[in-house]
Amino acid sequence: MNIRRLDSTDSNFSRDLDALLAWEEEADREVEATVRAILDRVRDEGDAAVLDYTHQFDRVEHSTMASLEISRDRMEAALERIPAEQREALEGAAARIRDFHARQKDRGWSYVDDSGTRLGQQVTPLDKVGVYIPGGTAAYPSTVLMNVIPAKVAGVGEIVMTVPTPGGEVHDLVLAAAAVAGVDLAFTIGGAQAVAALAHGTETVPAVDKIVGPGNRYVATAKRLVFGRVGIDMIAGPSEIVVVADGHTDPDWVAMDLLSQAEHDENAQAILITPDAQHLDKVADSLRSLLETLNRAEIARRSLEDRGALIRVADLQEAVAVANRIAPEHLELSVAEPDSLLEEVRHAGAVFLGRHTAEAMGDYVAGPNHVLPTEGTARFSSPLGVYDFQKRTSLIGCSPDAARELGAMAAVLARAEGLTAHAHSAEYRVRAGGPEKSDGEKDE
Repeated sequence: MNIRRLDSTDSNFSRDLDALLAWEEEADREVEATVRAILDRVRDEGDAAVLDYTHQFDRVEHSTMASLEISRDRMEAALERIPAEQREALEGAAARIRDFHARQKDRGWSYVDDSGTRLGQQVTPLDKVGVYIPGGTAAYPSTVLMNVIPAKVAGVGEIVMTVPTPGGEVHDLVLAAAAVAGVDLAFTIGGAQAVAALAHGTETVPAVDKIVGPGNRYVATAKRLVFGRVGIDMIAGPSEIVVVADGHTDPDWVAMDLLSQAEHDENAQAILITPDAQHLDKVADSLRSLLETLNRAEIARRSLEDRGALIRVADLQEAVAVANRIAPEHLELSVAEPDSLLEEVRHAGAVFLGRHTAEAMGDYVAGPNHVLPTEGTARFSSPLGVYDFQKRTSLIGCSPDAARELGAMAAVLARAEGLTAHAHSAEYRVRAGGPEKSDGEKDE
């Protein structure tokens, strides 16, 4: 296996780093055309289109939507069936995720300013949220927990989960996670047709206000196309990890952390940055030996060869500067004193502090959300959280005195903009003056 090496002292370093980071899935007009047709048909035909697409893509024929619905009883039964060890892990992870996200909940605020105007913000949860969970050959219970629990903490009224079941295969672990997380309604629907059903609603599937959760390029394209009708969380790219190391962490630990992302898919990106050239050599050796122990070795190999890198820099400060430029989904500070570098970190989806904090902890059980910005979007966006399932509404309440003071200023600005109705509306309150009148009183 050959993994590229970069050195910050090279004259072409900046150009080579840009080339390493460049990733854009080729725009596929065929995919978009297919997705648009699916969205339109589900919008127009509802349940009938969903049933037809489920037969076509998942190779399962259903005569009614009732057979696609997963009841709460079925979720609870799956929770009872799974091994005790798995149930304990699910419930333990859920408790930690719930505890972390409970601290994010915004309860609103208000105050009265010097003019006597009450100002504030009212925070309310979304009514309905759709959660898309990938399915098929793999089960993703952690994705259920990470997407559903923040919504429940926010107070979302109803959470609708969709999960594809190619060949009719339903994973008990996913259903058990849905029971633990508190999913209200679920359907065995996948692909763009699931996104369409959630966005537009059908006779059976309720229309939601926001759709969250990962999926393949058909799902991602569908989410992009329905944005505006509904909210979405993000369009996520391939998984990423950057490890900043001081050279004293066990090379096998660092190598396996890099491999933990490389095994996701061939487009995943794993990068090590360190001032220690010998450490780069040792980690490279560990990567070669440990790669063969993975059941997804070929995927990890392609990822490392196509998009991985071992980068030598002058010192740890430059390492963090390079990491900020990358703005990775996951950033490990595998150093003796991570807090000394943390202050310099400006762009990362999640930061893992110290040698003992493997990124995998964050994927499953630490508590913070594992739905993170990718492809450099950590420069301007944040992990999925309770705030993604809440709306903020501004509150304004003027006293008579405040109406006179603010109304005069508002009228000046309105006239400057040529909006005379705005000006008159404000001036009516200015001219009214005096205390508030009762319902039976009228202006002279």
